[in-house]
Amino acid sequence: MNFDVVIVGSGLAGLSVALRLPKTYKIALICKRTLWESASNFAQGGIAAVLDPVLDSIEEHVADTMTAGAGLCDEEATRFIVEHGGEAVDWLIDQGVPFSKDTSTQTGYHLTREGGHSQRRIIHAADATGHVVQQTLEKIIRSRPNIHLFENHFAVDLITSDKLYEDKQPLECYGLYVLNEEEGLVHTFAARHTVLATGGAGKVYLYTTNPDTSTGDGVAMAWRAGARVSNMEFVQFHPTCLYHPYAKSFLISESVRGEGGLLKLPPDAGSEGGMRFMPEHDPRAELAPRDIVARSIDFEMKKRGLDYVHLDISHQDPQFLKEHFPTIYARCLELGIDITKEPIPVVPATHFTCGGVVTDTKGRTDIKNLYAVGETACTGLHGANRLASNSLLECLVIGKTAAEHIASLPEEPFHILPEWDESRVSNANEEVVISHNWDELRRFMWNYVGIVRTTKRLERAQRRIQLLKEEIDEYYANFIISNNLLELRNLVDVASMIVESALLRKESRGLHYNSDFPTTFPKAMPTVLTPNKKRVRA
Repeated sequence: MNFDVVIVGSGLAGLSVALRLPKTYKIALICKRTLWESASNFAQGGIAAVLDPVLDSIEEHVADTMTAGAGLCDEEATRFIVEHGGEAVDWLIDQGVPFSKDTSTQTGYHLTREGGHSQRRIIHAADATGHVVQQTLEKIIRSRPNIHLFENHFAVDLITSDKLYEDKQPLECYGLYVLNEEEGLVHTFAARHTVLATGGAGKVYLYTTNPDTSTGDGVAMAWRAGARVSNMEFVQFHPTCLYHPYAKSFLISESVRGEGGLLKLPPDAGSEGGMRFMPEHDPRAELAPRDIVARSIDFEMKKRGLDYVHLDISHQDPQFLKEHFPTIYARCLELGIDITKEPIPVVPATHFTCGGVVTDTKGRTDIKNLYAVGETACTGLHGANRLASNSLLECLVIGKTAAEHIASLPEEPFHILPEWDESRVSNANEEVVISHNWDELRRFMWNYVGIVRTTKRLERAQRRIQLLKEEIDEYYANFIISNNLLELRNLVDVASMIVESALLRKESRGLHYNSDFPTTFPKAMPTVLTPNKKRVRA
């Protein structure tokens, strides 16, 4: 189990790194489920990039990103990623990704617009961009003999130099422990370089658009190993998740609003039923950034006691809707909703983790030979609120730079790593503890650390998290590990970071709104947590 590079995660970030590395490298790609089960696979919108220099510009894309990020974006990192957007899209086209065409445009592709964007710059494959991209890259991945797939394998923890050598500086990563879920055995993977691309942590909340695999594994592992994390209080709630008892986590793409969809009050609102409400909250109305739209929907629902609001695009041409939103049209029709004739019931749901492991634009973390890419990382691009369709862009650009940096380094010897020790643990006899704690965590995070927060609620959540953490740590120390236990352990660590970061921020900015501190400071500063040290604001 010696590899040049071990990549944890099978979304666009992980696949980008794997395919950009030299074909001579022996690569392990660790997937918690199957290769296609990632948040990238479910991304509907597209990839934001400046592809038409006549109608768009790098400066406009940077400005839109900075505005959406509420002043907290790192301008240097933002500019770097945006400037490399066109190249990243060209690479995907070269790999064979069939983006939606439009021969009437200069680019030859249909570019759509989403909330927060001043121009049409989002290239897409109908309304299933992530799936199409993943499908294309998966075929290439499976054809590469140097890439070894480990599906149904769960990364447990990183193995760092402080576990092997006393006082070795700087801290280095030598590999990791991985649970083979089919065998129930933990294997030791030695790696010259380790890349965390495990996605976000949407499952820390009760309602999310994320797949079940989004349990913050990479952030939690890096944190436990000694890497800093930043801006964890900024959790993006997608404004429009389908509200239906038989539709789990089905997203209604932001491009529906970009193509003219209107948010309205449902009939339950009485005499005001059917009325638009976004113009009262923001002059950009339905095209305001996600944090404003989600908060506006949340306000209207709580004010009127509603379970959902309506997103109406039925005024558009039916053929246009079927061509541009085939997945959404088909899924809604399965559930008895014809979007060409009636509005779609929607609610906000946890969608994206803007913070993560602190990295530079090469994906490097604080720990030597450990990289983080995609939603797991915090490059500074997303600031206090991610601009729509910038996430896949970041996966592609940083995936490339991380691979290039790894390839530029001299070859180092492998270290002899200790095997996983289960000699002092036994089989669990109270599995109900895990399911109960999992449910409790997600419910109080939704209620206390949601779209609108208060200091009292945050402190209450912090106390509950500490009690859960003590229970889980004791359970972890005494019983043989399982998938559910590992996910719960990671979610509790991530929840703790979110709440601690939220308590440190004495203002409201972007996705973090605390009604006890409704104003915004003149200067935007990131929230940085450092393991095993006094927490500091950078």
